[in-house]
Amino acid sequence: MYYVYLIESLSVQGERYVGMTTDLKQRLREHNQGKSSHTTKFSPWKLITYLAFTDRAKAEAFERYLKSGSGHAFARKRLW
Repeated sequence: MYYVYLIESLSVQGERYVGMTTDLKQRLREHNQGKSSHTTKFSPWKLITYLAFTDRAKAEAFERYLKSGSGHAFARKRLW
């Protein structure tokens, strides 16, 4: 399975991140251990929601969409 996930910082209000992984628990642990340069300064993180895909290409496309302008609006309204 491929997971597109949305996490939110517990230390900095309003800091959010969208990513994709095959191991959701491990990836969240990595974010909280500072192993991602994009998220390390906003640790700790909590998982808000995730979507599971069986097809990698669809997961990648959905992650790209959520990082786009219209995807941000969709996520704000439906996922956060």
